[in-house]
Amino acid sequence: MTYQEDKIEDIISGCKIGNRKAQEKLYRNFYRSMMSLCLRYTKNEADAMEVLNSGFYKVYRNINKYDSSKGAISTWIRTIIINTCLTFITGRDAKPSHQVITEDTPNQLTPDIFQKMSAEDILKLVRELPPATQAVFNLYVMDGFNHREIGEMLKISEGTSKWHLSEARKQLQQILKTMESRNE
Repeated sequence: MTYQEDKIEDIISGCKIGNRKAQEKLYRNFYRSMMSLCLRYTKNEADAMEVLNSGFYKVYRNINKYDSSKGAISTWIRTIIINTCLTFITGRDAKPSHQVITEDTPNQLTPDIFQKMSAEDILKLVRELPPATQAVFNLYVMDGFNHREIGEMLKISEGTSKWHLSEARKQLQQILKTMESRNE
């Protein structure tokens, strides 16, 4: 179920006055896309659900700060959910590494390998990465942030962000090579 533009303003207005039905409608409208986002950043569905619910709590608590002239509600909610994911990962067990590299290593993962895999299989591979490395990979590859932005979000240097991306690529390559050798 997706929202219609003429109804979203009513839902937002209802949320601003604490209307539970409006909050439920907002949650239902964005559940699928935001849950997918949370699943990319967490190790399992239980953690993803925890992050999603924490994120929506923040959405409801701060809905009066939403300004439709500055952007779409979906973008505003997505930003809150991503920040909640990052807080979850860095607060739990991810202590960012302080190793630094100066340049990205070339991506040696061949696209045809990914064409043979389902989105769910790729998600499982990414979930095998250490939390900080997984976060950088998701922010850079999936969400399109640059290393400066990632560094600011995770409170790490640009070089450390680049290292995590390089490390993610290396680890994913190793996992894929192992999988290929099993299939031969």
